[in-house]
Amino acid sequence: MRFHTILIASLFALLGGTSAHAETIELRASSMVDVEKGIVIDDPVVTIVDGVITSVRSGEAASSEPADTVIDLGEKTILPGLIDMHVHLTSDSDLHGYRRLAISDERATITGVVNAKTTLMAGFTTVRNVGAGSFSDVALRDAIAEGDIPGPRMFVSGPPIGITGGHCSDNNLLPPEYEAVGEGVADGPWAARFKVRQNRKFGVDLIKTCSTGGVLSKGTKVGAPQYTVEELKALTEEAHSHGLKVASHAHGSEGIINALKAGVDTIEHASFIDDEGIELARKNGAYLSMDIYVTEFILGVGEEAGILPESLEKERKVGQIQRDNFRKAHEAGVKMVFGTDAGVYPHGDNARQLSRMVTFGMTPSDALRAATINAAEALGATGQIGVLKAGAAADIIAVTGNPLADISLLENVDFVMKSGTVYMSN
Repeated sequence: MRFHTILIASLFALLGGTSAHAETIELRASSMVDVEKGIVIDDPVVTIVDGVITSVRSGEAASSEPADTVIDLGEKTILPGLIDMHVHLTSDSDLHGYRRLAISDERATITGVVNAKTTLMAGFTTVRNVGAGSFSDVALRDAIAEGDIPGPRMFVSGPPIGITGGHCSDNNLLPPEYEAVGEGVADGPWAARFKVRQNRKFGVDLIKTCSTGGVLSKGTKVGAPQYTVEELKALTEEAHSHGLKVASHAHGSEGIINALKAGVDTIEHASFIDDEGIELARKNGAYLSMDIYVTEFILGVGEEAGILPESLEKERKVGQIQRDNFRKAHEAGVKMVFGTDAGVYPHGDNARQLSRMVTFGMTPSDALRAATINAAEALGATGQIGVLKAGAAADIIAVTGNPLADISLLENVDFVMKSGTVYMSN
């Protein structure tokens, strides 16, 4: 691997030159995955100016922009930085169930700093964080954006909004004498609107809600609906009026349909989605984010991590059905994005889900699109991230070999660049 800096530019800077010269990087590799076409291109040369791609050409074509720095990755294959649409960076996979009661919001935020770096080094240059207490994900996003700490580009929801006793909104672990109420609780249409407004006030990028119970919450039935359609419509209408997209946690078929009728943008988990839900998602253009890897962690070592017995039993009922419905929804042509629920399992293992997506019905090219261009589209960032083309952020990763032949290669990336800055190079 070769880094070559033009001496004249360096001397100019040392001598105090004042010209507003934008740094130009030329990145070369043996091959590149074009995620839009699903093909491998030989001898790519990517030109980057101030963190943005200005051109992608073959090695034979002449450059119109002389480079200050040349990065030659030799026999590596480059592709866009990956996007995980469902993470919890402030969560620790070793702290489930009652163990979480001992963790302060401040401590969780510091945990997020560590997990952000781990996630970036795994090749994920953008994430959507769907649920964090005390707006800790907003603080984490801003610290990364301002260059204080390394981490992926973040789209954040702040505290999830839901019903009393619900999966994502309330604290169900403590007995009533503690009077513990989750910060996301909102019962009724106007209360839901208020919470959306409050989250927007404190800087979120999207709204997270829950329209069914969940696996890892105490006392909720995983398939039971939460929120009425009226409440979900009020929440979604309010969010959309502020330009915010809505992600709805939904395992059960009725809750999935309720959320889709309300106009949410993405369905998280979608475990028990039925034919009606599949058709409605396809008709609405809604995206499914189905975390089909995490069941292996929950049923494998979840008990050691403190996951409650009732949650383990719920996962036994969910895992295989979710994977079967993943295949069914994909075959029906529903839009799919890559979302893992990292934080339930260890951060940095995100890419393990790609091979499971292939096992359960996708081609490697399909899986890569879910983690790049589809995810970017769902975020409202088409052409800005998830592609290697002029005008996109220079988010670039590299592996040894062809990931279209072996998607598991992405579990061990060799090179990570985000916005033109190199964070890892092996």
